[in-house]
Amino acid sequence: MTTMRSPADPLRLLGLLIVLVVLAGPAQAHKPSDAYLSWRLDGSSVEQRFDIALRDLDRELALDADNDGQLSWGEVRQRWPDIVRLADQGLRVTADGQRCEIVATQPPQLDQHTDGHYAVLQRRLQCGAAVHQLEVDYRLFAASDATHRGIARIDGITPTSAVLVPAAGVQRFQAGVDGTAAGRSFVGFVAEGLHHIVIGLDHILFLVTLLMVAVWRREGTGWVPRSHARAAWGEALVLVSAFTVSHSITLALAASGVLAPPTRWVESLIAISVLVAAIDNLRPFVRGPRWLMVSVFGLVHGFGFAGPLQDLGLRQGALALPLLGFNLGVELGQLALVALLLPLATALRGARWYRLAVVRGGSAAVATLAFTWTLERSLSLHLLP
Repeated sequence: MTTMRSPADPLRLLGLLIVLVVLAGPAQAHKPSDAYLSWRLDGSSVEQRFDIALRDLDRELALDADNDGQLSWGEVRQRWPDIVRLADQGLRVTADGQRCEIVATQPPQLDQHTDGHYAVLQRRLQCGAAVHQLEVDYRLFAASDATHRGIARIDGITPTSAVLVPAAGVQRFQAGVDGTAAGRSFVGFVAEGLHHIVIGLDHILFLVTLLMVAVWRREGTGWVPRSHARAAWGEALVLVSAFTVSHSITLALAASGVLAPPTRWVESLIAISVLVAAIDNLRPFVRGPRWLMVSVFGLVHGFGFAGPLQDLGLRQGALALPLLGFNLGVELGQLALVALLLPLATALRGARWYRLAVVRGGSAAVATLAFTWTLERSLSLHLLP
């Protein structure tokens, strides 16, 4: 006997997916947790630099002694031994299977990255012989932040870059030009691009908000369902393509250092883009084709995507492969989102409850969250936990 599936079943599923996205965690809408590592090899000598975000260190070590919400240099410097101890626990480096001796340590210092201040730990290591293989065991914040990644650059053997996942095992960087390190780097940046879109709640909500009404067309000051599913898929393809082309342009410009707008402006404009898209769902007010609006806001989102590559500081010749891999990962994440949501939205585009509960209710919730983000980011407020 065949069981009839109620039309409400896919509606509940779609509504649940959107609610989970909205409630997934406002804090994750900001730039994900990254640390930056670099090694420069010169024979048996290794110059190591390790940049860790102060916001992550404060979460882990409670550096803000007076609880005023601001970290002073005095508060950071006073806890520098604890920062060094945490870094040593989170990073183990060997060369050809042998530990190298620390022969010089730079004084404590801070540096400004695109998303804030970082503690900088610099050392010179001396190994027993010329380094042929560098082994990195990365474990920073493995127990406290599943989203954390280490973005690494290695110069002096096969120049390469890589994404380090905490507690994922030892990564080895082999001397030579056989392309192994480059291939591993490319795959790592594909995974990092996918990871970036998955935990970037503001980027996800922008796309979800667009997909909600991609199955409809404008009529006056409202929306009506598209008569054919093919038209809905065509609209979604146009919107996603416009977003992809736009953010790819600014991602490349920002990662290569050609443009570097202030992070506060970029994050505020990303929040505004989500707010505008959500309000336009509730009552269409944006003039012209919607893909044009998406293209303009896509330029802003590209700057938001660029953080890990921009802060890595790669030279032009070493940037192409990480940039291609990272962008490919972002696109795979977007396509997965389309494949998950659009079939449900297409099937339910004519349902009254889709209009009321999913589009109106979901868009109102997204607009409220995006408005809060806009206030937080533009005015440096802390309104959400």
